[in-house]
Amino acid sequence: MFLSNGRLGLIAGLIYTLLVLAAAAGDIRARRIPNRLVLVLLLTGLGFSVSIAPVMPGAIQGFGGMLTGFACWLPFYAMGWLGAGDVKLFAAAGSWLGPLHALEGALIAAVSGALLALAWMVWTKGAGNVATTLAIAAARPATLAPGADTSAVVSNKVLPYGVALAIGALAAAWLPGLLL
Repeated sequence: MFLSNGRLGLIAGLIYTLLVLAAAAGDIRARRIPNRLVLVLLLTGLGFSVSIAPVMPGAIQGFGGMLTGFACWLPFYAMGWLGAGDVKLFAAAGSWLGPLHALEGALIAAVSGALLALAWMVWTKGAGNVATTLAIAAARPATLAPGADTSAVVSNKVLPYGVALAIGALAAAWLPGLLL
């Protein structure tokens, strides 16, 4: 996506990458993604979308990507599985990506999130406990639901899902067409 837009694309890609990585780093460090950072990502994304296409098609592309990114992750927020910052981060990244690549990034993020969740479980609970956790979850998925009493099964530490979202957003931007 960025590589096909010449020098402007490379500069925009660097800005996008730094903003998305800053959001992921903030999520790792403090388990929150600052609203100001998300707003900057959104506004620069809309500006980029308008700068590479005529104003109306660019605005439609930018807003369409934002809405797609928001819609992909809103249900997970509603279920309590993601924080609001995660959803806002991906919506803002979608403003850079457009609808198709936002969807592609969400799919990549979901796969990345699953792999990171497994790694997180191994790191926080050990490999033996992960097997037990997955067996219990397979039999009773509600044990992994937010708010469930999982003290014997799941660590009380929270996975910084902004990392998975950043992986998906960056992959969709730098490797467009990877999945779709």
